[in-house]
Amino acid sequence: MRISSDDGEAVSPLAQSKPAGIAGYGEDAEMLARQYEGVPFDVVHHAVLRWLPVVSSTVIDIGAGTGRDAAALAARGYRVVAVEPTAELREIGQRLHSDANIEWLDDALPDLSRVRGTFDLILLSAVWMHLDASERAAGMARISRLLASETQVIMSLRHGPVPPGRRMFAVSAAETVALAGQWGLRAVHCDETTDLQGRAGVRWSTLVLHREAGAQTGAAL
Repeated sequence: MRISSDDGEAVSPLAQSKPAGIAGYGEDAEMLARQYEGVPFDVVHHAVLRWLPVVSSTVIDIGAGTGRDAAALAARGYRVVAVEPTAELREIGQRLHSDANIEWLDDALPDLSRVRGTFDLILLSAVWMHLDASERAAGMARISRLLASETQVIMSLRHGPVPPGRRMFAVSAAETVALAGQWGLRAVHCDETTDLQGRAGVRWSTLVLHREAGAQTGAAL
């Protein structure tokens, strides 16, 4: 199934038993593991490293894939929760990074029903564009409730051609910043880069969304 707009195709009843956004990932898990693990955390996230919280903070990596980022964060001294709904990717991550201090959860946006507590950093790397408009609205509300005060969301958005078998939507940085603003999150960083793996037509936006102390949420606006 290939969906590239919010007016996309219907999802079969079988697919509805799992988060629609993970379509295609389980089948390609081994190939994706080599792709993800082949590019270091510091290279992927170099533009936003200065926004990482102080050591020993609690971090959640939503859509953790094979755990490259979660393991790198754990190695830096953070307490890390890795959320990954694709069983095949989660199992590879647990195997590759078995020595890392990571708590793995089978969960997904927009509900994140198994996640508890608040976090000093939320990482959403190549996740947001898998959600449709209603899921993004609900997901931003959920994210805002997971953040402690004076904390950040680091988010990357993929733009460009949709790989066969994947479910992705056209989501702009401007739209995302506006939605975040409804929930008391302010953009403090936004950039756009080409694809590190050289895929034709693929670009990436990286956002840092900051929750200030005492910021109002959308429920109060």
